[in-house]
Amino acid sequence: MTTSNSTSLSRRALLGAFAATALVAAPTSGNAFGFLRGAGDIRRLRMVSPRTGEKIDTIYWIEGEYIRDAVNEISAFMRDWRTNDVKGIDLRTIDIMTAAHNLLDTSEPYTLLSGYRSPQTNSMLRSRSGGVAKNSLHLKGQAADLRLGSRSVTQMGRAAMACRAGGVGKYSRSNFVHMDCGAVRSWGG
Repeated sequence: MTTSNSTSLSRRALLGAFAATALVAAPTSGNAFGFLRGAGDIRRLRMVSPRTGEKIDTIYWIEGEYIRDAVNEISAFMRDWRTNDVKGIDLRTIDIMTAAHNLLDTSEPYTLLSGYRSPQTNSMLRSRSGGVAKNSLHLKGQAADLRLGSRSVTQMGRAAMACRAGGVGKYSRSNFVHMDCGAVRSWGG
């Protein structure tokens, strides 16, 4: 008799291999909508915010359909915590974050450092650091800065780059990875 653990492990390994294959075949444009087709019937995103103390664990996509309420919940969670401004987070960014998380094979939620940024917040951050872009994709709800305690910046960056669906910035000194749905590119170390 097979234990559920070994069945689950085999299923996980099979799904992981299938997801990796689907990601390798992903389009090289910034369009991430279709690149997860076939990677499963459910997409789930888990995050914590050290800034607000909030947690989110939501299924936002089932059998080819986005769940509008869940997507709105993700956008509210990823709001500019300094101003409480909310902007709809681009579905492509949510999909990239989820795909990278799945490739990392961890149940640990992302730590969200920055999602949407209001123009005021972006200007303030630019005045304090040369690493903040004037026309940051955070302003459009198309980027996230994320951390995992159980995975290195290098591991997270590799997983995000394997998606071939947007920008990936590795910030080793600050221990986070930037993921966005803009042009495919990478930077940092």
